[in-house]
Amino acid sequence: MSLLLPANVSAYIEKLNFNTNNIYYQLSPEDLHHITIEKGMGKEASSGALAVNTGEFTGRSPMDRFIVKDDMTKDKVWWGNINIPFESDKFDALYDKVIAYLNKKELYVRDSYACADPDYKLNIRIINEYPWSNMFAHNMFLRPTEEELEEFDPEWTVVNAPGFMADPKVDGTRQHNFAILNFSRKIALIGGTGYTGEIKKGIFSALNFILPVYRNTLPMHCSANVGESGDTAIFFGLSGTGKTTLSTDPNRRLIGDDEHGWTPDNTVFNFEGGCYAKVIDLSKNKEPEIYGAIKKGAILENVVMDDNRIVDFSDTSITQNTRVSYPIHHIENIQQPSIGKNVKNIFFLTADAFGVLPPISKLTPAQAAYHFISGYTAKVAGTEAGVVEPQPSFSACFGAPFMPLHPAKYAEMLSKKMKESGVDVWLVNTGWTGGPYGVGTRMKLKYTRAMISAALSGELGLYNYEKYHIHSVFGVAQPRECPGVPTKVLSPRATWNDDEAYYRTAFKLTNAFRENFKKFEEHASEEIRRGGPQRYAF
Repeated sequence: MSLLLPANVSAYIEKLNFNTNNIYYQLSPEDLHHITIEKGMGKEASSGALAVNTGEFTGRSPMDRFIVKDDMTKDKVWWGNINIPFESDKFDALYDKVIAYLNKKELYVRDSYACADPDYKLNIRIINEYPWSNMFAHNMFLRPTEEELEEFDPEWTVVNAPGFMADPKVDGTRQHNFAILNFSRKIALIGGTGYTGEIKKGIFSALNFILPVYRNTLPMHCSANVGESGDTAIFFGLSGTGKTTLSTDPNRRLIGDDEHGWTPDNTVFNFEGGCYAKVIDLSKNKEPEIYGAIKKGAILENVVMDDNRIVDFSDTSITQNTRVSYPIHHIENIQQPSIGKNVKNIFFLTADAFGVLPPISKLTPAQAAYHFISGYTAKVAGTEAGVVEPQPSFSACFGAPFMPLHPAKYAEMLSKKMKESGVDVWLVNTGWTGGPYGVGTRMKLKYTRAMISAALSGELGLYNYEKYHIHSVFGVAQPRECPGVPTKVLSPRATWNDDEAYYRTAFKLTNAFRENFKKFEEHASEEIRRGGPQRYAF
C-alpha cells in the first residue's frame, strides 16, 4: 500500500481542493478488506466475504436526493418530490465544507468507469472516506486495465463522506444526510449516510439524464441476460420483485442485474461491473448462483452472523434490505463483454401482495407503455413503519427515484424501441397467489422460472384467443397452459376459491392504478390510457 499518487491523479485531486497527503489510490479489494477489518469497521464471514454495517441508513433516502438547478437542468428536469432542486451556491458552499472535513481523514480514491459499450464509456473518479465504500466501488463499477489507468481522464467525480453531517438550516438540506447531483460540475456529492447504494445510484441517475438527452439512448432500471441463440431478455422490476434472481439463469448468460442502456442500434449494455443483490432469505437451493458469489471479494451489508461467523439470511433484525455486492465475474455464466443484441422479450416483474394479478400475462404495446409508466408493485406488512396490510406502490418506469426526466420521455423511448424490435412484453407476478399477503402464499420460484422459460422459448405460443384468456378486470392476456405449471396456478381467481373476495380485491387494485395514473394522463396518448385496467367500484 502506498500514498504515492500518479502525477495526473494528484493534479486532478488538487484542483478539487483536496490535499494529497492522506490518499490511498487504487487499492486492491484484498487490501481494502484487510484495512476495514483492521480498523474495526467490518468482520469476515465464514464464506470469506466482508460483512459491514452501514449504520443509521440501511437503504436509500429518496427525500434527501437533490439535483442542482441551473442553466443546464432547469428546463429539462422533471422537478418535484422525486427530483428536488438545490441551489448552485448552496452546493458550492456545502462542497467546500465536505472537502474541509475529508482533508482531515485518510481517503481512498478509485478510478472506474460506467457503460460496457465503449462508445458510451463514462470515466469516474470515486473519493471515499471509508475503505469498504471504496471496495464497493471496485465491485460495482467497471474496472480499467493498467494501460487504461495510465491515460485515465475522469469525466465525473463521486465524493462520498458518510461521516459528514450537514446542518439543514445552513446547508439547505432536509436533514443531515444528502445525495446531490451537479450536472454542470459533474459531481455527485454524498454525505451523512453509509449506505453504499447511494454511490451507484448517483451515477445511474446521472446517466438517466445524459443518455436520453444527449445520446438518444434509453437508460433502464433492469436486469438482462442473453440466450444461446443470441436473443436478449430484459427484466424490469422494483426491489424485491426478483429482478436479480430471475435474470441469473444457469441456461442464459448474465449481462447485468440492475442498470442498462438500450441504444438506437438495438444493443443493450450494462452500466456496471458488478451485482448488488438482496439476500433476505437467500438459500443455496433456491438461488445457487448468488449464494455462490458470496465469497472473498464480496461485501455483505447489515446481515447478522453467529459466533462462528455464519450468516443467518433470514434474520432481518437490522433491516429487511440486507444486501451483497460482488464483481460480476463471481457469477460463472456471464456475457463478456456485458453487451447483448437482438432484444426479443421484456418482462415487467411485480410482487402483487393483493394476489390478484395473473402469474404471467402478455401485454399489448399500449398495455406495456401503461404498465411501464405505472411501475407497480406492493408493500407488505412490516416492510415500512405503519404498513399493516398490503399497499399498492407505484414507481414510474420501475425506477422513479433515479429518473431526472418526465416518465413519459422514457416511456416514449421504450414504446418506440418495442415497436422497432418487435419484442414480446410480459407482466409477471412474483407476489402472492391464493389470496392476499397474510392469506395466500408467495408464488413458487420454480413456477415463475418455468413461465419465463416458456416465454423465452416460444412455448407460450403466439397471441390468440385459443391459448389465452383475456382477464375480465385487467384486460391482459393470460395463458391457459404452461409447461411445468399447474393449470390452476395460471388463473389467480381459481386459486382464491372465493370469487366475490377475489373480484372485490381486484377492483380495489384497478382503482389504485387509475388514481396513480392521473398525474400522467395529460402526457399520455389515448391509446396508452386505454392500456390500463378497467375501473370498477365494487
